[in-house]
Amino acid sequence: MRTVLVTGPGGAGRTTVAAATALAASRRGARTLLISPDGIPGFPRSTEPAQVTDTLWSVRTDSAEHFRAELLALQDQLSGVLGLLGGNRLDGEELTELPGSGQLALLQSLRRAARGDWSREGYDLLVVDLPPLREALAVLALPEQLRRYLRRLLPQERQAARALRPMLAQLAGVPMPAQWLYEAAARRDAELAEVQALIEDRATTIRLVAEPGPAAEDALRTARTGLALQGLRVDALLANRVLPRHSSDPWFAALAAQQEKCLDHWREEWAAEAPPRELPHLGRDPQGVDDLAALAGADGAAAVADRGTGRAEDPWWIEESEPPDGPGGSAGPGGPAGPDGILVWCLRLPGAVKKDLQLVRRGSELLLTVGPFHRIVPLESALRRCTVSGAALTDGVLRVRFTPDPELWPRTG
Repeated sequence: MRTVLVTGPGGAGRTTVAAATALAASRRGARTLLISPDGIPGFPRSTEPAQVTDTLWSVRTDSAEHFRAELLALQDQLSGVLGLLGGNRLDGEELTELPGSGQLALLQSLRRAARGDWSREGYDLLVVDLPPLREALAVLALPEQLRRYLRRLLPQERQAARALRPMLAQLAGVPMPAQWLYEAAARRDAELAEVQALIEDRATTIRLVAEPGPAAEDALRTARTGLALQGLRVDALLANRVLPRHSSDPWFAALAAQQEKCLDHWREEWAAEAPPRELPHLGRDPQGVDDLAALAGADGAAAVADRGTGRAEDPWWIEESEPPDGPGGSAGPGGPAGPDGILVWCLRLPGAVKKDLQLVRRGSELLLTVGPFHRIVPLESALRRCTVSGAALTDGVLRVRFTPDPELWPRTG
């Protein structure tokens, strides 16, 4: 299944463009499902997939209902412990969703579309209306982060005190929660793995929506770094609400000139990745299917390629570097792959600047911070037997030098 994740700076019209993208694809014959947290004029507001046209379905995520259902289910699992502590159960009517529940509801919708009950309909294309740009990048990184937390906090290989649980249960008078806790963590890990697989699939791409202007230009420049850090690729940059050129009105002409200047910058910066496509300003807020079709345009600006060129398995690569000849130099035992060679871990970070970059080695992981974006990268086995000997950011590529530790690196000869 092809997946297009639509995001952009707040107020750029990403929900409308997501709907126009889904409609354009469905009119080309693709069975399309649109997921959005917001209501779309002319579309059903159902929280289950509802048919819009012969080949288009839409569904609205309900974060409040998802939060209530999850918390009530957790209460049922904790009923024994709550009774022991004298706790009182909460009713669904008194529950109000907490901040962050919308992100978890979105992940649940992605799972249902990828591997759950919604996937049984055999959709060809999934279009997802994501939150604004920075929040969207955080949501897309969440499955990997949560899975790491589960592995650290509840490692499956250390389900401690299994033999003691029956005795502890008798002493406490209630079933010990450890076993169901590990089972629940395993289920959550499996669900998050399905969402992570969807995000990292090569058929999944990001579609950026922005209204040309200085604020959007800055937001996209920052986002390029975050997208590269997560290994996500952009299939299209859609410039939305583009004004007609050559207006006789001086005020409109000035706005159009400002947009054109921004578009020139985008054409230069994004030429290799996703040259900008223009969507016209309709002179009104789009209402219904006809307006969405007009927004998509006859030139196919909102069209989706049949095949994605999304994320590869890893966005980084490793190079080998040899030190100058000398005692134990590059000709020494093992050559560049031996204890005298240097391995260089590389990651492309367009737009990154040195002052916003932080790099920490922690055991078998590399902790990367680039401005507001973070990622923890597990190191390959060869790099785990090395020490970090330096790093440099040149021409938009971060290069981290690893020197093999003679005590850990196997020697030959």
